[in-house]
Amino acid sequence: MNITLRQLKVFERVARRLSFTRAAEELYLTQPAVSMQIKQFEEVVGLPLFERLGKKIYLTRAGEELYRLSRAISLQLEEAEQLIEELKGTEGGRLAVSVASTVHYFAIRLLADFCQRYPKVKVSFKVTNRKGLLQQLDDNEADIVLMGQPPEDQDLTAEAFMDNPLVIIAPTRHPLAGQKSIPLAELNRETFLMREQGSGTRNAVERFLSEKGVQISASMEMNTNGAIKQGVEEGLGLGIVSVHTVERELEDGRVVVLDAESFPIMRQWYIVHRAGKRLSAVAREFEQFVRSEAGRFVRSDIIKTALGGAQSSASSGSSHPDIVDQASFPQPGGRQYYEI
Repeated sequence: MNITLRQLKVFERVARRLSFTRAAEELYLTQPAVSMQIKQFEEVVGLPLFERLGKKIYLTRAGEELYRLSRAISLQLEEAEQLIEELKGTEGGRLAVSVASTVHYFAIRLLADFCQRYPKVKVSFKVTNRKGLLQQLDDNEADIVLMGQPPEDQDLTAEAFMDNPLVIIAPTRHPLAGQKSIPLAELNRETFLMREQGSGTRNAVERFLSEKGVQISASMEMNTNGAIKQGVEEGLGLGIVSVHTVERELEDGRVVVLDAESFPIMRQWYIVHRAGKRLSAVAREFEQFVRSEAGRFVRSDIIKTALGGAQSSASSGSSHPDIVDQASFPQPGGRQYYEI
């Protein structure tokens, strides 16, 4: 039986996703190319591996057995690749980094500096939402993930590396702009532009507002921070976003941060990887780089100015009285590891 590794890899991905389209996207192949590989694989095996019922596909008994074996082989190949990358050290090798869509605003600058220091390292950089990041971690497709609060029900190792204040942004001519200590009850009448269900930012905002007894009466759902920022600029409503996503808009005077009670909402950014994963030398070096250098790649001057007004409202009930000084910098000695 003459089975190629390429056929095995394509079969494993289609079987895992039960989708030719998703497998093609993730393998950077065309769908016809994936279909051809599966057809050739089935011919070599001599048995049908998939059943096609309408628009859905299912594994046959033979397909299930081969998927179990192909998955084990794929994991062994990944382990071999990790060993090779370890031997290469920082003079070569590969690094797969995935970040939340909110993080990429400063992560691009962070990664560019890292690549200048280690020009021989080949980097894969992906930006996706929280669901996509967790899927990549589960599939062992990312070495390092930068994201907000990771879930507690997955076998992950997470380390906080920088504060992530969530602020309310408004158009510059909004009636509440410039007001001090805006009561949360006054926000009930406002329309909010919110991220999609499942977004880390939205989860944090909804949990916070629920604890404060605030019910947002009207909201509009948008799936990117860019859409929220543009919507706020155009007067569609208010937005609650990470202050790191609006550095340019604040600098250009296109939006303002409202001084509302109990804001900003203090969260943190985390470095995350699978628990027990043997990180390559490059991945460990990148982790250390993020810990020590991340604060250099956010506009601390703009952030301090933006949070200055909110400082007075948040300090009375906040556990972060020195938030303005901490907002943009990793805290020395403040690293914690969580097995979650």
